[in-house]
Amino acid sequence: MIRRTLITLAAAAFAWPALAQDAFPSKPLKIVSPFPPGGTSDVMARLIAEPLGKELGQQVIVENIGGAGGTVGTLRAVKLPADGYTIIQTGVGQSAVAHGLNPNLGYDSNKDFIHLAQVHSGPNVLVVNASTPWKTFKELVDYVRANPGKLNYGFTHAASGHMAMELFKLEGSKCPPKAVDCKGLFMVGIPYRGGGPMMQDLLGGQIPLMFINQDTAFPHVKAGKLRALAVTSLERNPLFPDVPTIAESGIPGFQALSWSGLSVAKGTPQPIVDKLEAALRKVMTSPEIKSKLETLGFVVPAPGGAAYAKFVASEIDLWTRVIKSAGIKPE
Repeated sequence: MIRRTLITLAAAAFAWPALAQDAFPSKPLKIVSPFPPGGTSDVMARLIAEPLGKELGQQVIVENIGGAGGTVGTLRAVKLPADGYTIIQTGVGQSAVAHGLNPNLGYDSNKDFIHLAQVHSGPNVLVVNASTPWKTFKELVDYVRANPGKLNYGFTHAASGHMAMELFKLEGSKCPPKAVDCKGLFMVGIPYRGGGPMMQDLLGGQIPLMFINQDTAFPHVKAGKLRALAVTSLERNPLFPDVPTIAESGIPGFQALSWSGLSVAKGTPQPIVDKLEAALRKVMTSPEIKSKLETLGFVVPAPGGAAYAKFVASEIDLWTRVIKSAGIKPE
């Protein structure tokens, strides 16, 4: 009798994890967005939270834990139990650029996460104040080459616009084959603590140009206060259909994107990973989400965790190379 009871208890113990996974989720989940409320990352997290909750049959709340370019919240979230109830918002800053700036973050975006789905992808836009004389990308580049060091630009340290500018200077300074008297792209960067003050100075004419996310640039371009010269995606952006890409304007293959996605900590049981990934695939391929993203000028990424994991790895490689070449240091 005792032996039969022990066997029954042992079988129940082995079965419990499987039963728990089958019942997942049995309580509300949270998406940790490692940035303050109101920015693009927060908007993307909240855009996905409600439809994801409907797919899973549980409420999905967004918890904002900002600081240090997204690394504080990311590190805190990845150390929580790997049970699927904490979904981590990964992105270009905290999951790619940060690795180039600091090899000792406390987490590895390739090894410590299981990537579930990319949520959004969008370009930066090279914008100039409307009072400046440059009407095209080529006119601006020609001016910079002819007047090294005479043009200023604004940037927020390690933001996607900063990285786009550094890649632009790096790739644009490469001499074409058989070029004679080739000059690089030397401009002076003016650092800002945030995008708001930088935008105000651009609109006020204190700085002539910068790279900025397409959704932020759009209303000012539409109002005629800024002029868009080029976008940093490989394809033209639906918000700016008449604005060429940098890739088609003289720097082939140029791409610098702002992006985010959703991931969980390594060690999350595979059945839970599969359930979350399947739910996110449904959300991300729905007409409603596609319409909302495209209205904001974002591209709907390829669905699935495998595609997202490959993309994250390529972004880490890209921005680590750019940061090293540009000599950018942590603040």
